[in-house]
Amino acid sequence: MIDQNASLNELAQSTAVIFKQKSGQIARWIAAAPGRVNLIGEHTDYNDGFVFPMALERYTVIAAAPNGTQKITLTSGITKGAATIDLSQPLQRGEPSWANYVKGVIVGFQRLGQKIPGFDAHIESTVPVGGGVSSSAALEVATATLLEAVTGKKLTPVQKGLLCQKAEHEFALMPCGIMDQFISVMGKAGHVLLLDCQSRRTKLVPMKSKAVAILVINTNVKHELTGSEYPDRRRQCEAAAQALGVKSLRRSTLAEVNAAPSKMTNLVFRRARHVVTEITRTTEAAAAFARGDWATAGELMYASHASLRGDYEVSCPELDDVVAIAHGLGRKGGVYGCRMTGGGFGGCCVALVQASKVKTIAAKIASAYKAQTKITPSLFVSRPGQGAMLLKG
Repeated sequence: MIDQNASLNELAQSTAVIFKQKSGQIARWIAAAPGRVNLIGEHTDYNDGFVFPMALERYTVIAAAPNGTQKITLTSGITKGAATIDLSQPLQRGEPSWANYVKGVIVGFQRLGQKIPGFDAHIESTVPVGGGVSSSAALEVATATLLEAVTGKKLTPVQKGLLCQKAEHEFALMPCGIMDQFISVMGKAGHVLLLDCQSRRTKLVPMKSKAVAILVINTNVKHELTGSEYPDRRRQCEAAAQALGVKSLRRSTLAEVNAAPSKMTNLVFRRARHVVTEITRTTEAAAAFARGDWATAGELMYASHASLRGDYEVSCPELDDVVAIAHGLGRKGGVYGCRMTGGGFGGCCVALVQASKVKTIAAKIASAYKAQTKITPSLFVSRPGQGAMLLKG
């Protein structure tokens, strides 16, 4: 019932083998970067709030070698596609869409004055695509880690995270916050990262207890949207901040939001209420994790989901079903808490569970979810993983 995951070494070795088959070359460089799951703190990063993600033990790996040309050739085992990037021309967005993430990072290095030589590369990944666990950030950060080796230009962790964020803004046209790229760069095995998106300060919170596990449940649903939902939420938050007279909602309190419904529409009011309460929940959850108070952490996760469903309106029936099933199992059944994670409208839920009962919990959630939705979910367990790394080069 729980998906088995190839280790990073196994993934790197298989990526190198496929690269040699496709290019005829032995990989000179192999770079890796993880996806992430956000335990709590959703839609707070672009409001200068706190987020609490952990790097997954699931990675995007790129194997590459120079080809002596002015072109980069990319092949991908995820999309079964290929792309060619002509370095002699100014880079622009285009098809295939997945190559835009790579292009954006290349442009970031070019702006730093780096001349990038041509190379062949192959990409493989165990990070689920479209599941709200940051497959795009994993690709961006893996690309940046590769380009550090190719060019010899070493970036600071913050520089690397910001460069990859800008790549997503400009080449994927997704106005994301800094969380996804920062955790992919800065993750540390056995730790969850409390990130202050206003100051960019980070705090590693140990999660070394073997008594608990993180179970990720992919609903295998991604609802078709207009594409404006994420930018709309961001604009609504900006409107709320303007009505409250603050630079960002991080600088407001729940009391101030509750006192100001006449200054904004009910919709904007509810968006603001989610953000300010979620920021508080996130710092409280980090403290609960630090002291091993799993019951409190779990209740905060449930409260987060309720707010995302009601005030922020980014959940969907399938995500709500998973959370309701998990809540029904309760602490006696080994579940402390569960919530949607990621941008919403489908994708994954994350659950904090007793490690000794994780197989039983996964089986019960999968069975009940399929009975209710006729959809087979994908489930996997992860400990906090390591951030981006160069495996060869």
